[in-house]
Amino acid sequence: MALPLPTPPALRRKRRREAVRTAAFLSPWLIGFGVFFAYPLLSTVYFSFMRYDGFTAPTFAGLKNWDYVFNHYPFFWTGLGNTLWLVAVMVTLRVAFGLGIGLLITKVKTGAGFFRTAFYLPYLAPPVAATMAFAFLLNPGTGPVNHLLGELGLPQPGWFTDPSWSKPALTLLALWGIGDLMVIFMAALLDVPREQYEAAELDGASPWQRFRYVTLPNISPIVQFAVVTGVIQTMQYYTQAIVAGKVASGVIGGSGQQFEPGYPHGSTWTLPQMVYSLGFQRFDTGSACVVAVILFAISMAFTSVLLRRGAGLVGED
Repeated sequence: MALPLPTPPALRRKRRREAVRTAAFLSPWLIGFGVFFAYPLLSTVYFSFMRYDGFTAPTFAGLKNWDYVFNHYPFFWTGLGNTLWLVAVMVTLRVAFGLGIGLLITKVKTGAGFFRTAFYLPYLAPPVAATMAFAFLLNPGTGPVNHLLGELGLPQPGWFTDPSWSKPALTLLALWGIGDLMVIFMAALLDVPREQYEAAELDGASPWQRFRYVTLPNISPIVQFAVVTGVIQTMQYYTQAIVAGKVASGVIGGSGQQFEPGYPHGSTWTLPQMVYSLGFQRFDTGSACVVAVILFAISMAFTSVLLRRGAGLVGED
């Protein structure tokens, strides 16, 4: 015997109970999303149109903060160019280097555990300590790296004291701490089905063809993850750049010392440094929020492009 259908009021009450139960399960995420993402983002957009120093009440300024950042703040375009350079070069090299190291270690027959540990340990070094160590190692006058290059008859760059070499030096520092990507890629590489490699070998595929048509399609979601997270992290690049500039300029600590932002000659100046300088040193919260909104917009644009299935990182099923 068929059961009677619930009446419309009963059906509405049932749907209401289901909606309340679903909201209750989602409430931890909703609260976290609202408190730690939505509210800060909306507040940043709001203050970008305000004149606010953090002490007095904000007053509406219209587009004056945006005009100041784009047309009158002397370091904005330099910081934007440096940040985009780091995104394009550092992220690309980190992904390629991490994948290459992961491939090599998975092919090692003996001592794989030693090499895996040796490449992963630098990632655990604190960023400030690692940057200071690199600045002293790459010191053009007393550093052992330039001394070794001189012994070999090779050019001795200025590294962190030369504007044309400061960003490549930061990239070398990022490649030194490649352990996180190496471990992720190793896990993905070890998960590729061996049967596909065997079938490719039977078909006479070369090592490059096996990598191109077997390895890369299987690990493409991991490559996409590495690129997207790398872009987001590099858009927030702050600690290593400012510590390297301070150490290279001789300003390590102490009050009353003058420090050139982005030393040398603005080559290590990034957008996150600009947010800190405007907001916490000059107390120009409105202009700092403008730069923060620009950072968010660029990060979202990069992420949206990379997440598209037609972007070349994830193939069709």
